[in-house]
Amino acid sequence: MAITAAQVNELRKSTGAGMLDCKKALEETGGDMEKAVDFLRKKGLAAAAKKAGRAATEGIVAAVVAADGKSGALVEVNSETDFVAKTDKFQAFVADVANQVLVAAPADNDALFAQDAVKEPGKNVQTTLNEAIAVIGENLQIRRFARFASTGFVGSYIHAGGKIGVLVELSGNGDLAGVARDVAMHIAAAAPQFTRREEVCSDVLEREKEIYRDKAKQSGKPDNIVEKIIEGQIGKFYGEVCLLEQCFVKDPDKTITQVLKAVGADVTVNRFARFVLGEGLEKKESDFAAEVAAAAGN
Repeated sequence: MAITAAQVNELRKSTGAGMLDCKKALEETGGDMEKAVDFLRKKGLAAAAKKAGRAATEGIVAAVVAADGKSGALVEVNSETDFVAKTDKFQAFVADVANQVLVAAPADNDALFAQDAVKEPGKNVQTTLNEAIAVIGENLQIRRFARFASTGFVGSYIHAGGKIGVLVELSGNGDLAGVARDVAMHIAAAAPQFTRREEVCSDVLEREKEIYRDKAKQSGKPDNIVEKIIEGQIGKFYGEVCLLEQCFVKDPDKTITQVLKAVGADVTVNRFARFVLGEGLEKKESDFAAEVAAAAGN
């Protein structure tokens, strides 16, 4: 019988297994949902379902860059606890995920999960994730990734053991490898929102102008002075949020643009990605002592 997408989706929701594994289970069992669940359980692919509802807000951000510096990947993989995030097994799994993204260049998370695993041909990434969950014993999530390919140079920086990660792409002529790490380290510390001022969207700019305009008018300044004040404030705003105009954290007397020009007249940053572990995720507050007592049956 033909297996529908709705059946696959229903089985996936109930077991937490990958889409391809769910489709195969349904095909093997003639579309019988209960038998398909048993099929997945026997294969160890439904083990992750028991943990799928548990919050995974710890973990690490990791990066890998190709030997020639022409490509790189940044990933965030989450676990339930910081304890697991520090284990060799978890960190090895994260390294495999980063290498997968670097080598196989998936377009998005769905494509990543469906890819054959680079390290274990014959298994898809979703299967390796489920197996890691079963072995490690916590809910794990491959949350997000970025991948850059460049004719220039891709550099990275990981801060505080994986709490913040940065991937940056430079172009131009000069010692790009030498300056890339410094720029990536700066991005980790200064958290720019944009690379250059041309990337600041108009609504963000207008909102800032309106704030500065209201402040200036409240002080009783005439309109012509107000506009000059706004112009000056917007210049400061660019210096705060645009990477190339920020003051370099290691030498505040220089902007990032000046640091780059010292390497080569045409050296610049094309783009960057900055991940902060768990940003945007709601962390569950827990009473560890109570959890231990509950687990002991008290």
